[in-house]
Amino acid sequence: MLPQDCLLCGAAGGGGRLLCEACSGDLPALGAPRCPVCAAPSPGGETCGACLKSKPAFDATIAVWRYAFPVDRLVQALKFEHRLALARFFADALLAGARPGGDLLMPVPLSPRRLRERGFNQAVEIARPLGRALGLPLDVDACRRTAETLPQTSLPWKERRRNVKNAFECGMDLTGRLVVVVDDVMTTGATLDEFARTLKRHGAAKVVNWVVARALRV
Repeated sequence: MLPQDCLLCGAAGGGGRLLCEACSGDLPALGAPRCPVCAAPSPGGETCGACLKSKPAFDATIAVWRYAFPVDRLVQALKFEHRLALARFFADALLAGARPGGDLLMPVPLSPRRLRERGFNQAVEIARPLGRALGLPLDVDACRRTAETLPQTSLPWKERRRNVKNAFECGMDLTGRLVVVVDDVMTTGATLDEFARTLKRHGAAKVVNWVVARALRV
């Protein structure tokens, strides 16, 4: 494999690594303790007040990094610069940490328009190596995003739930199944919550989010 420069600092690398050792070590770990439901910081690792007050449809969340510099740059490079090798980099990071149990993997669907514009769904590309490594089926066809919603990042936190309401449809009977949902970033959790609601309406017994990065309020 040919050497390449680090995607972040440009330092000469080797062995096909996307990041040099220094930049890899500087990626912002999410840290502990965290709420087991939404992965937000929580004293003692107990379920946080927000999840106790308004329980989301998903049951647990596993994330690797905080969505902060330079992880945000890497996520954006995958989505908007077509740096598809980063999908495998993110998958390897997920596999190096806690692994959720489940019956199948489901990436969060993109809307048809956004899929046409981007040419790929980053969640699908991250999920492919996860499915191979875990020996789990990967379903990319049963569920779809039917609503052309506004980008969640363009909206205030409180408006994001309304923006994605009824945005998904599912054509699979998931009765009794444990579904692992894969995505790149969890911000408020509104999109993942709505997707989990859709899955549970179709019988899913448990929904676990497996995401690369978690955005935290500051």
